[in-house]
Amino acid sequence: MSTQKVTVSIENLAPNKGTFLTPLWFGFHDGTFDTYDRGRPASPGLERLAEDGTTETISNEFDLARLGTLQGTILGQNSTPGPIDPGEIATFTVELDSSDPTSRFFNYASMIIPSNDFFIANGNERLHPIYDEAGNFIGADFIVLGSNVLDAGSEVNDEIPTNTAFFGQQNPDTGVPENGVVVLGNGFIPGGNILSDPRFANADYTAPDYEVARIRVF
Repeated sequence: MSTQKVTVSIENLAPNKGTFLTPLWFGFHDGTFDTYDRGRPASPGLERLAEDGTTETISNEFDLARLGTLQGTILGQNSTPGPIDPGEIATFTVELDSSDPTSRFFNYASMIIPSNDFFIANGNERLHPIYDEAGNFIGADFIVLGSNVLDAGSEVNDEIPTNTAFFGQQNPDTGVPENGVVVLGNGFIPGGNILSDPRFANADYTAPDYEVARIRVF
């Protein structure tokens, strides 16, 4: 067994008064763990992450799948421990075994906040190989754009504060069920509660060249 320390880093690239991110869930696997499929309902774990920013359920799904053994959740440490603020960089260091096939690929997921159920994640489970076929570490370094933001389709995007996580919602899973499927996020309501709030004046992630996050594995 040959282990090495590897750091997972997330940087919130949104501008001041832009979108925040919930703690980033990540997992290393053999290339077959599927976080979501476009056009299909979100799993219970992804639903909880996309609606409430919690990672316990998706973490359990990862464990039960037995397709990888190493995962984690990266918390921001700025104004309030947990959310990752615009401009903040948060990291998590792990030890990977280069000879273990369940450590070869990288998945991630995080909720866009505030929102009803917008999130970022990789749907292609083989999109981010961390080791090449010869076992050499290649890492990852990529930017998630606003055009990559997804809608879990599990909660109506009404932006009512009592239904919207990190915007006024007091208890988890209190939004209006949508019973839909995962699709591209079409943005916040123009002139709606979120974009009209001065705290989120620059949160329109559909704006041209809007950058949500930079994720690195190094």
